Amino acid sequence: MKTQQTHRVVITGMGAITPLGNSVAAMWDGLAAGRSGVGYATGYDTDQIPYVIAAEVKGFDPRDYMDAKAARRMARFAQFAVAAAGEALRDSGLNLDAIDRTRVAVNIGTSLGGTANVEAQTLQFEAKGRKRIDTLYLPTFIYNMASCQVAIQHGLHGPTTTPVLACATGTYAIGEAARAVHRGDALAAVCGGTDAGVTALNTMGFGVIGAIAPAGDDPAAAVRPFDARRHGTAGGEACGILVLEQLEHALARGARIYAELAGFGATEDAFHITAPAPTGQYAALAITRALEDAELAPADVDHISAHGTGTPLNDAAETQAIKLALGEHAYRVSVSGIKSMLGHTAGAAGALAVIGCAKTIETDLVPPTINYQQPDPACDLDYVPNVARSQRVNVALANAFGFGGQNAVICVRRYQA
Repeated sequence: MKTQQTHRVVITGMGAITPLGNSVAAMWDGLAAGRSGVGYATGYDTDQIPYVIAAEVKGFDPRDYMDAKAARRMARFAQFAVAAAGEALRDSGLNLDAIDRTRVAVNIGTSLGGTANVEAQTLQFEAKGRKRIDTLYLPTFIYNMASCQVAIQHGLHGPTTTPVLACATGTYAIGEAARAVHRGDALAAVCGGTDAGVTALNTMGFGVIGAIAPAGDDPAAAVRPFDARRHGTAGGEACGILVLEQLEHALARGARIYAELAGFGATEDAFHITAPAPTGQYAALAITRALEDAELAPADVDHISAHGTGTPLNDAAETQAIKLALGEHAYRVSVSGIKSMLGHTAGAAGALAVIGCAKTIETDLVPPTINYQQPDPACDLDYVPNVARSQRVNVALANAFGFGGQNAVICVRRYQA
């Protein structure tokens, strides 16, 4: 392979569809206010199953983002991607008519893809037979369609890929897109994660392995990352998309730069299909590799957007990983558990965390971990309890640790010329 010049990578655009609102501004306002997007599920019959909470996107009409014909040809997860990518591209100010579109990559991952369509079509098939199957069933549910539909909508001809890494999907998609831009394989990339799999069957699947929190008296208080009373998460749906660019290209066109995407690290626990390795050893290594990639030291880290699912095993293992990677400096870092507000949005979660890091750097505000009341000796870091905090952040990490032991970490740094 030929030797290539490398490039610094910057974030110039962001878009989001989330349980807190259908834009980055709405999401960030919700996070800054400590508002929960978790409530009683409306997307399935809660009389059928014992798990009744979810973090659902509200008020989303795909026709606000694309024509009706295009919307009919997409599953909800792909509609989210097209909507969020449109926001991100507009936000970036990137003129696609003035760029070689073969040099714009698309890398949008999903964990659950069109499983909602599979569930609905299976029920229809069982009830009515083969003549009732939607002719668009197959090309709408397959996972690559989020990336492909974004490419189709915007005429993008660069490499188009679809990572699938469970809860680490969005983070890995952004990291690999950043590498493509860094290597010079792309001038820019549209990247992130999307999922819309809040269905009865998927929720039951998470529930029977103990991952879904009971509603209690208040669904908004059910998800409690790092709290001693934590007892599960809420399944969610969302999409987060970033536009990454080579620094030189962004500067040449006078783009606003949110932050520099400085490093990426990934590892594998090779321990269990759902549980994290309790030592946190390989999650810590992903953090270390992200910092090494960014040419930064542990003491440079100011803030972490945690994976923080609110499950007993994950939060303790993540705390251990942070301490292994950062040493004593871990106690001087703010750690936000935004899933307390967004729920667990599966393949979108890591992308939303990266967006959150960029907004933290832009606004000097770290979002809180809400519903935090009772400290756990196994989780003894600064989790920014319940109220957002003003803090100058120059370096932030976004952690994502997926089922099967797939770990991915992004390092975001304040841009300096």
